[in-house]
Amino acid sequence: MNATFAQLAEYPLGDLQLRGFKGYEVETSIDPIPHYGRRDFYKVCLMEGRSLLNYADRSIDIDDTFLFFGNPHIPYSSHILSEKMTGYACVFSEEFLKLNDRPGSHHQSPLFKLASSPVVAINEQQTEFLVTIFKKILAEQHSDYSYKDDLVRSYLHLIIQEALKMTPQNHLVKYKNAASRITFLFLELLERQFPIESINEPLKLRTAQHFAQEFNVHVNYLNRSVKETTGKPTTAHIAERITTEAKALLQYTDWPVTEIAYSLGFEYPTYFNNYFKKMTGTIPKSFRSKTTQG
Repeated sequence: MNATFAQLAEYPLGDLQLRGFKGYEVETSIDPIPHYGRRDFYKVCLMEGRSLLNYADRSIDIDDTFLFFGNPHIPYSSHILSEKMTGYACVFSEEFLKLNDRPGSHHQSPLFKLASSPVVAINEQQTEFLVTIFKKILAEQHSDYSYKDDLVRSYLHLIIQEALKMTPQNHLVKYKNAASRITFLFLELLERQFPIESINEPLKLRTAQHFAQEFNVHVNYLNRSVKETTGKPTTAHIAERITTEAKALLQYTDWPVTEIAYSLGFEYPTYFNNYFKKMTGTIPKSFRSKTTQG
């Protein structure tokens, strides 16, 4: 079955809805029309070719052979730049992952985190090995083996682990002292609040004081630890993450600005407008108009 890199999410999802997984072999011609899809599944692609990936608020120029890890909670789109792209792709739901009851499912991998790059470059030897795994996945999904779902999950875990071996190990947690530990907990809790998926569940922890209360520590201790460990104040981390989410909601949802303001914990839209302009230099309405038209 042929598809473009960006259109993989547009296939009929009958089997995906029943079992939570579907794999494809990909072969595509150039598609100049950018596409955005935000669905309830994760994606792993092994591709050869060139494309421009817009991921959250970043743009990544991808060339040669690479692995791509897509997270449904992080908006992305792609422009295919080469005449042809070939490879393999798998899409799977969170429910599919949970069935194996393993600790640390795929979506908790650093490869699916916002701060991580969703792209891993691979060499010829790595490509050969991973192509074999993807072919096994495609073969199993059409087999009559009773436990093929478990086997496919194992293959997916193997792909993830191979990718982690290829990436720098700076994602591993190493606590030098109490300050680094509390900083890690702060950053983890901050990230865990996102994405905002409903205005009925607005952002709750918006200040350093809020986080300090969660950890039962004095706010001065939290601020000192975060600044010492990261070089940036606690408030800067919070402000940058809220701004990133605000940009994503403005660009990839049709929520009114008033609802976005409320979902991010602002009592009044004017507070949000002033905050967003201070952080980005423009008001939310202008940012949305510019990004949607571009």
